[in-house]
Parts: sequence; structure tokens; C-alpha cells
Amino acid sequence: MEIKEKLRILSDAAKYDVACTSSGSNRKNTKGGIGSGAEAGICHSFSADGRCISLLKILFSNYCIYDCQYCVNRCSNDTERASFTPREIADLTIEFYKRNYIEGLFLSSAVIKDPDYTTEQLIKTIEILRYEYRFNGYIHAKAIPGASKDLIAKLGLLVDRMSVNIELPSQKSLLALAPQKSKENILNPMQQIKNGITESKQELAVYRHAPKFVPAGQSTQMIIGATGESDKAIINLSQGLYKKMNMKRVFYSAYVPVGTNPLLPTTAPPLLREHRLYQADWLLRFYGFTAEELLSEKNPYFSNIIDPKCQWALEHLELFPIDINRAPYEMILRVPGIGVRNALKIVKARRYTHLTFDDLKKMRVSMKRAKYFITAEGKSYGNIWLRQELITPMLLSENGVAGFGQISLFDDQVTGEDRIKCLTGEM
Repeated sequence: MEIKEKLRILSDAAKYDVACTSSGSNRKNTKGGIGSGAEAGICHSFSADGRCISLLKILFSNYCIYDCQYCVNRCSNDTERASFTPREIADLTIEFYKRNYIEGLFLSSAVIKDPDYTTEQLIKTIEILRYEYRFNGYIHAKAIPGASKDLIAKLGLLVDRMSVNIELPSQKSLLALAPQKSKENILNPMQQIKNGITESKQELAVYRHAPKFVPAGQSTQMIIGATGESDKAIINLSQGLYKKMNMKRVFYSAYVPVGTNPLLPTTAPPLLREHRLYQADWLLRFYGFTAEELLSEKNPYFSNIIDPKCQWALEHLELFPIDINRAPYEMILRVPGIGVRNALKIVKARRYTHLTFDDLKKMRVSMKRAKYFITAEGKSYGNIWLRQELITPMLLSENGVAGFGQISLFDDQVTGEDRIKCLTGEM
């Protein structure tokens, strides 16, 4: 089979894995090599839904020994199959880099023969890039659940980021749809990567030339909507991964129907659900929220019509309005329409002056949402009544929402401010 045909098959098979970003790392470059893995050396471009597409994203092989019912590459599926050799992927990466198509590589694979053999092939590929081509660029590789600790450790010294996909949010779902996999086989390499990163930092504190282990951290992916877990269960799991595994990112991928198993839905879940989980994830990582605050047993799903931050604020109107000149930073962060950067600007600016609504507009605070929850110099923004049944329809009408939907980055009715917030995740 020709390289071009392999590339078509295996790049298409990799599109279901969203657990990659070219976020860069601080790994030292090899003298005389090509490319750079530094933060400033990564070129970011975005697809229409905001995902980073600057990496050559590819599978080593889609010949899989597993029969995971939600996966297009499962062994029982009648699909085109192909495999690269380590040399072919290394050559492709360098040729694409020289043409300025990419700045790095995302390399994953179906499980060929067994997890150890698959990991060995990934290692051989990256060794050619690092040692023969002296490629300094960003490389993200998948750790294969079930591979030996020695191979995981060796792979971690070659790459910038690693990921182990948790895939389904519960052990029950794994048993039903992927019985050849187990929670332990997924969590064990995650824990090893976490420990390796910690040990590497300790070694670097003593000896600055010590090799770096996964300097850009680890990430994971969950498939949303293939099984019946609620948003609450998913966001609780994400919170646990951030705390216990020091995860850099948890990615959420709306299930794409690829199987006929009666346990699987026949239609894809709305992308809006995936979007809401990303918004909630941002609140966990940067806004000081906890999963328990965002959802409860009584209300285990996010709203279709308003984002999680607005949903929380409307459920806690007893805490609002807050005085923008006196409220603590942690509370300012919880005001819909005020992001992390603007919250910092507000705290710094009010040391020297009493802020007004005009000042907030100059800071580019989203007043169309924030005005319902703040006061400045003891005054509210216009004739606003702090009642949920009144605020919700006003928020929707001002956002141009009829029913519900997602913000498009390319809609003429969307402001530049909205586009920026879509990309940065600020709410």
C-alpha cells in the first residue's frame, strides 16, 4: 500500500481522538537540530469549533486486537486497515515540518499484537525523529494501557506530552462495552506518568541537566453520550483526575455512532453538551469552582440555554449583586461576563480609583451579562431587578438566542468579544 493511501486511512481514523493540543513545553532543544518544542515555537491554528489543528495527528496502525463497541477501529468492524512503519512516520513528520504544514506530531495507535509491542513501535518512531533527524519539535504520544512500566518510562523521556484515554466515565460502562480493558490498566499508567513528572522535577532541582520526563504534562479523553452517565458524574470524575493525577487537560468528545451494539445510542448526542462540559471544565481549572457547586443530585445536567457560570449565578442570587469596588477577587471571578484577566485588572485598578461601569466597559468586560450581578459605587446598571425569572429571558434575548444553540465563531451577528471568549474559554 502506498504511503499516501496509508496517510488517508490512518489520519482519518485518528480524528476521533481529541486529547491533543500543541501547548508547547520547556524541554531543552538539541544543538544543531530542527524544530522547537518551546511554548513560543508552537504554531496554533483552530478549526471552526475552536480545536487546535497544528499537529500531524495520526495513528501508527488501526489493526486492533480489542473489540471496544464504541470504537471505529474495533476488530469486529469492517473498515479499511493500514499500518505504518516507524521510518515512514518519521519521514512524513519531517517532510510535513519542512513544508511548514505542522509544528509537531500527535502519535497514537490501535493495539497491535499486545500493548508492549505497540508501545515499542511508538518508541522506535520517536527515537528516529529525536536521534537521527534531531527533531526538537513538540511530540505528543499515547501511552497504551497495559504496557510495561519500563516502556512507559522510556516513552516519557522522548516526548513532551503523554495521554492515557479514560474513554468511558465508569467501570460499569467499560465492562459492558470494552471488556478487554479495565479501570486499573488505565489508571496505573496515569499514576506512573504523574509520579515520573514529580520525580523529574525533583531531579532537575538538584541537577539541571537531568532528563525531563513528559515536560508538558499529561491529558486524557472521555467519550460523552455513549453511555448513560450524567454531567455530574463526568465533571466529578474530571475533578478527581485534576486533583489526583495532576492532569493538564481532560478532553470531552461527543460520541459518534460507529457500532450496532444495542447498548449504544443510534444518534449522536448534541454537541452543545460537549461544549457545556468544556465550559464547566474551565470553571474547575481557572475559576475556583468545584464539581459539587456546579451540579447536584437534584440537578445533574447542565442547562441547554445558559452556560454553567450563569446557571450557578442564577441559582445563587442571594450572593448578588456584589460591589465591584469591594468584593474579593474570588467572588468577582464568579460574576458571569468577567473572566480571569478582567478580574485581575479590576482588583489592580481599584487600588487607585473607584471603578465605574464605564471603566468596566473600557476593560472589555461583557456587560450584557455582568450588569445583572454587580454594582459600582453603590449603583446598579440601569433599572435592573435581581430576579431569576426576569434575568434569564433578558440574558437570552441579548445574546440573540431563540431556544438554544452554540455560538459560531464565524456568525456575522456574533461580536468580536464573543469570538475571543469562545477561544479563550473566559465566561
